[in-house]
Amino acid sequence: MQSINEADTHVVEDIERAGEKLVRAKEAIGQVIFGQQPVIDLTLTAIISGGHGLLVGLPGLAKTKLVETVGRVLGLQEKRVQFTPDLLPSDILGAEVLEESESGARHFRFIKGPVFSQLLMADEINRASPRTQSALLQAMQEKHVTVAGVRHELPRPFHVLATQNPIEQEGTYPLPEAQLDRFILEIDVPYPDLEAERRMLFATTGPAEALATAVMTADELLSIQRLARLVPVGDAVVNAILKLVRSARPGPDADEFIRNGIAWGPGPRASQALMLGVRTRCLMEGRLSPSVDDVISLANPVLRHRMALTFAARADGETLDGVISRLCSALG
Repeated sequence: MQSINEADTHVVEDIERAGEKLVRAKEAIGQVIFGQQPVIDLTLTAIISGGHGLLVGLPGLAKTKLVETVGRVLGLQEKRVQFTPDLLPSDILGAEVLEESESGARHFRFIKGPVFSQLLMADEINRASPRTQSALLQAMQEKHVTVAGVRHELPRPFHVLATQNPIEQEGTYPLPEAQLDRFILEIDVPYPDLEAERRMLFATTGPAEALATAVMTADELLSIQRLARLVPVGDAVVNAILKLVRSARPGPDADEFIRNGIAWGPGPRASQALMLGVRTRCLMEGRLSPSVDDVISLANPVLRHRMALTFAARADGETLDGVISRLCSALG
């Protein structure tokens, strides 16, 4: 029988190997996506955590290219859906069609939609109607879809990386709160810095653009995802997660500002997302256990899309980033 010490040693070795592979994955993505290392890190964190990511930024910031590159590097079968106002749920999930055999017998056959992939790119997701956006709810949470009363399992792994334009832009619809909560992280995509944009100019306007190469397979990704859940989390980090999430909820026990300034706060999925995220973050950096600093680093992308300010708070110039920063400062 294997001793506990031997088992622990094997886990440590597995974590170190996984960390090295993830470093290679980040480097491969960085050969194509310039100057967006925090965005790359958070995108990988969402996938290694087993969840879905929402990339928010202005058009032209390589959000779509990032998703394509991540799929190639991680060895995932990828499909893309361009969300438009006239997109229907069946365009994503698939539909049943009536077929007739040579003998005249009729039967329905299910034709799978693009959701049946390992990595679904939901491009400009907030340009489709809320009805169509909601078609992904069951798939993202339960990893299967039900069409005409029949359950259809999705491939493993299954991840959604959605891109979203700022809601202030023309032709956009806000995502329903229930769907926002399905995304483990909301990832802000900023403008690149000067040096990164200079590199981008030469790399993308020459005779050939660089293409990333795969550094792992889907099965290897599944193994790393399972390994991330084995990373031990200390009581101090667990307490910090619970304190942060619970302090962001309005209610009779909340302080006056949260009571009056927050319309709705994060639910238990936020705690789960932080727990998975801090485990993944330390795995990606080759560490054996997470710290409270990991909780603070992931607080914004985990909480921002799970909270809303009241009208009075917005009128006073408050922002969600400022509120989350204030809550993090209480963690010490």
